[in-house]
Amino acid sequence: MSERTRKRKRDVEKNYPVKQFIIKLRRLADCIENGNRFRIQIAGERVVIPPSASINIEHERSKSEEEIEFQIKWQLDRKSSK
Repeated sequence: MSERTRKRKRDVEKNYPVKQFIIKLRRLADCIENGNRFRIQIAGERVVIPPSASINIEHERSKSEEEIEFQIKWQLDRKSSK
């Protein structure tokens, strides 16, 4: 498999201005509601989320902060991960 098609491990956190975040969230909601794939570019990499992805919400709390994460997870196509 070529270097170009091989996916590397990645852990990126990207901050967006409020207006951009709202636009992305609305597009995501529309895709989920209509059973469509969602395409997004994050820190220079394009990601396609299949309609079969699982969605959950995580809440964490410590003494100094709270965090809510909207998580979307899906299995990679075995053909593309070999």
